[in-house]
Amino acid sequence: MSAPLAQRIRPTTIDEMVGQHHLLDEGKPLRNIILSGNVPNLVFYGPSGVGKTTLASIIAKQTNRHFVKLNGTTAGTADIKAIISKIDTLEALNGILLYLDEIQYLNKKQQQTLLEYIESGEITLIASTTENPYFYIYNAILSRSTVFEFKSLYPSDILPAVERAFAFLESDYACPIIIEDGVKEHISQACGGDVRKALNAVELCVLSSRRQGGQISVTLEAARELTQKSAMKYDKDGDEHYDIISAYHKSMRGSDADAAIHYLARLLEAGDLPSACRRLLACACEDVGLAYPQIIPIVKAAVDSALMLGLPEAKLPLANAVILVCNSPKSNSAVNAISAAWEDVRKGRTGPVPRNLQNKHYDGEDNQNKGQFYLYAHDFENHWVKQQYLPDALKDVKYYEYGDNKNEMSAKQYWDKIKKQ
Repeated sequence: MSAPLAQRIRPTTIDEMVGQHHLLDEGKPLRNIILSGNVPNLVFYGPSGVGKTTLASIIAKQTNRHFVKLNGTTAGTADIKAIISKIDTLEALNGILLYLDEIQYLNKKQQQTLLEYIESGEITLIASTTENPYFYIYNAILSRSTVFEFKSLYPSDILPAVERAFAFLESDYACPIIIEDGVKEHISQACGGDVRKALNAVELCVLSSRRQGGQISVTLEAARELTQKSAMKYDKDGDEHYDIISAYHKSMRGSDADAAIHYLARLLEAGDLPSACRRLLACACEDVGLAYPQIIPIVKAAVDSALMLGLPEAKLPLANAVILVCNSPKSNSAVNAISAAWEDVRKGRTGPVPRNLQNKHYDGEDNQNKGQFYLYAHDFENHWVKQQYLPDALKDVKYYEYGDNKNEMSAKQYWDKIKKQ
């Protein structure tokens, strides 16, 4: 069976790779390390399809080491021991370079099995992961390795790989491939920064296109159909999930409707309606808050409507609510107040509830000062009377500070006037 196109045209030198300019351009640290021939243990961290495996194979070739590849999802302790058994054999005369893909799936004991050999230099480890290595890789491995982060690629980085793929298939099929204008650019754009997805799309476009008159014609319509969802890079348990949610909330807080709608679309395309709703409601309470308190029931109604409608119609109330949150005045005064109060409670700064507020209707015989002494606010002018509400230990504490918005300033003016009378 023929290997996938991405495997058949995998780059064999650093200069053939696309993207990762921050690591591989002239003078960059990782490039210099590779060219020195003295490669330490490395961890490659980044999304799929951006060149981690390719670069590991190039390093093995560059350093003339025996290259072994394992995948953490399927490898076990026996596989690791089989590699260890090759140390000092003719097969691994110049040392072993172990490329361990998805290392986060190995348990602590399996990772520990490698420690002695990577520390002695008998095995050079290049581990890759799509998750944050500082959370998922055993610390003893991490402390013996240098971490390099790989980035998603731009369409301009991927376009040369797409052009190379079409040229390779044209030669492989010994048949001219006529490519409609915009096909290459669309594939480069629609693959979500993943070269492997782009090359798969190229191969599917060619395989699914008709052969007529001794040539293959690839249309833009076909490319669009075959790459419809390939741009969606999203793992509900991975870093990308939290990054998109974070960007979504921060864009609403920053009043950037275009960015917020973009991230909403990404959440909905991934089918993550609960996160889209939860963050939207949280942002309305946290970041708009008392500057426009009516927004909370409005957004709640939009969220309820979205959950009732389901996808794709849920996008309608959510889009309205997201733009409303973005365009609303902002205040975090309530958040600051509850955060400060909660911190005091956690530190034990509480104390008994003042006698006048307690739910008591009688006094024991030992109480020399009988009576609750509660003042009913509605019995007084403007429905307010001065009395102590906080416990004695906190009686002068100020948790809430009015925000500098029209709504809260109006409330401040009202209460300043009443409390000074």
